[in-house]
Amino acid sequence: MFHPPIDPKEVRAIMIRSQIADAQTVLSDEEVSLCQRVFDHISSVRQITTDTEREDLARRVIHSYQHGVKDEGALMRLLI
Repeated sequence: MFHPPIDPKEVRAIMIRSQIADAQTVLSDEEVSLCQRVFDHISSVRQITTDTEREDLARRVIHSYQHGVKDEGALMRLLI
């Protein structure tokens, strides 16, 4: 059976949503979008390529956000 290639953006979006589910937290669409933008930017800057690194970064983004780092720029500075 043929499976079309997975878009890297879809993989990154899955990482953030997966970590939100694992953390058993509820975030609004706007909060998820903010975390996703931070994750995408840092993934690109740090050239993250492995699933393990992506999972770790997604976990750190969500954890930091949950613990009060709500500003997008501050999250990026903290995690780069």
